[in-house]
Amino acid sequence: MIKNKIDKEKILKPKKSSDAIFRAIKKPTPEDIARGFLTENVFRKSEEASGLRVEGYDFDSGADYVKIIDSFASTGFQATQLSRAMEIVNKMRKGKAFIYLGYTSNLVTSGLRDIFRYLAENKMIDVIVSTAGGIEEDIIKCLGDFKIGSFSASGKELRDKGINRAGNVFISNNNYVKFEEFLQQILEELYSEKKTITSSELIWKLGEKINDKKSIYYHCYKNKIPVYCPAITDGAIGDNLYFFSFKHPDFKLDIMPDVVWFNNTTIGKKKTGAIILGAGVIKHSILNANMLRNGCDYAVYINTSAEYDGSDSGAMPDEAVSWGKITKNAESVKVFGDATILFPLIAAQCFAENQ
Repeated sequence: MIKNKIDKEKILKPKKSSDAIFRAIKKPTPEDIARGFLTENVFRKSEEASGLRVEGYDFDSGADYVKIIDSFASTGFQATQLSRAMEIVNKMRKGKAFIYLGYTSNLVTSGLRDIFRYLAENKMIDVIVSTAGGIEEDIIKCLGDFKIGSFSASGKELRDKGINRAGNVFISNNNYVKFEEFLQQILEELYSEKKTITSSELIWKLGEKINDKKSIYYHCYKNKIPVYCPAITDGAIGDNLYFFSFKHPDFKLDIMPDVVWFNNTTIGKKKTGAIILGAGVIKHSILNANMLRNGCDYAVYINTSAEYDGSDSGAMPDEAVSWGKITKNAESVKVFGDATILFPLIAAQCFAENQ
């Protein structure tokens, strides 16, 4: 009787289902899951990074401007890139590399013109590459001053006053009238000697005739520093050549000899270095010429162009390596920034300081 009761209870009492067993096991909480992910993905152990410790200048020690610049090496971001640029330029000079200095015309519009003059006067660079504005505005500054204005000045009002604006620099149109008178006389003199000239001959002649120690190209003429201008007609010089052709249609500007001598400057050099301020045609001209020797050994770029559009202006140094414009083992850097701020610091640290 008792046995039958037990059997009946066994039969009537349901067995635990697999779902019930699963429910009996403790489920992980969201906190448990998060802790596991954090341990695996966030608070994971790592190797120690190598390199300089990131730290800036300590103003508790006062304001020592040389040490402030020295501190850029460990500051990070573009400050460290600038420090690297200074290091490379110093190596160019110490290694007696043949140095190409390229700059866009707006930098001659600015006060950097006086730094370029200093470098040419002291024979610290071997070749200069610039555009038409970078030539003519040096000469024009000897004929009249440029003035600090405003980026937000009304173009309509300035036009009515005959004042040209380049950024926040004002240039009276009277200066261009003086330049036209000066250049037309020089062109007449050159025409009387020969009917065909080169851009570099014209630039040296401008430097000779301006006879002003404030001029970049006066010192280039005096020190026989060659100047290559791949876009000589793109500016007031081109306008004046156009006007001159009315009277002398047989007068010619031959670009081929300049292409030849400029490319030949790279041949047979033990080492070459490029300091390129800005971009566009001046940048590509220097790099393309160095391709003939399988690339330059040192390169410093300073510009604000990005590479997303595939332009040479925005291209990083490593892209130039792929073309053979910079050697595989070259020391190179690009600093993103305004050359009017950055290049005076390079000049101070690498040229004036080490003269």
